[in-house]
Amino acid sequence: MKTVLFVSSLIVLVSANPLVFQKSLVAFSDDVARNKLFPLAAAAYSSTPQTCMTKKFTNAQLRRQVNVNCDAGSKSDICSGYSAVLVNDQAIVLSFRGTQSFMQLIEEANESVFSSQTAWSAGGKVSKYFADAFNLIWTSGMKDDFTTLIHKYPNYEIWVTGHSLGGAMASLAASFIVSNKLVTASNVKLITYGQPRTGNTDFANAHDAQLPYSFRLTHNRDVVPHIPNEGFEGYHHHKTEVWYKESMSSGASYTVCADQQESNKCSNGLLITTSVDDHTHYFGKEVSAWGIAGCN
Repeated sequence: MKTVLFVSSLIVLVSANPLVFQKSLVAFSDDVARNKLFPLAAAAYSSTPQTCMTKKFTNAQLRRQVNVNCDAGSKSDICSGYSAVLVNDQAIVLSFRGTQSFMQLIEEANESVFSSQTAWSAGGKVSKYFADAFNLIWTSGMKDDFTTLIHKYPNYEIWVTGHSLGGAMASLAASFIVSNKLVTASNVKLITYGQPRTGNTDFANAHDAQLPYSFRLTHNRDVVPHIPNEGFEGYHHHKTEVWYKESMSSGASYTVCADQQESNKCSNGLLITTSVDDHTHYFGKEVSAWGIAGCN
């Protein structure tokens, strides 16, 4: 049985079965986030994303995985993304992993990732590190693969996803393909997991205006969505946060905060947000290990 608590006209707490939440005719679905885009995000951690896609989808085909050096100061700092097509779901996928040493940057409180910003095509400014990483992946093969796929499947939805740093690049990717008129915004679904703050308030506002279907999932006290600190160099989240407090098991309650970009009704209202374990685990899975294991 579904339970709905209206905190204001736009904030809901949901439990048991997924609630179809209307915000400008856009619905958040726990089933889509849990069983569709989450495996695609986890698969980005594997060197063979096809394994996970074959297990979780029927008639899914990897186009290509692109790996690039995303940090000039470290030859081992690799960012990654892949494109794929899900024929039965009628969707083209863009999924991003990002650097596997990102958590080390967080643990060392290294602000070099966030201190340098660059202007973004849709508006505002974003982390130069994130923008450069996305642009390198895009120009190193993803652009060509995506162009081929949308020409072959012009009516398919575009699903964009990623975990952690991959979530930041997914956010930029969705914004980029809309601002460059490669696809229509109504055809794009963006869901990220444990996404750090990616750009400033102007970017957040521009992003909200671009993408009606955009959800940032946060697991309880996950530290990364609170990095960097709100207001540092103007950093601010775009909408819409979906916060799973404590459990992310099937049927667990979650809060959809659609009234504000940074709402105290979601994870921003916590006094302590320092959990690395909550960041590495979503829906009861250790994201990277589960992806590497082929979503087994």
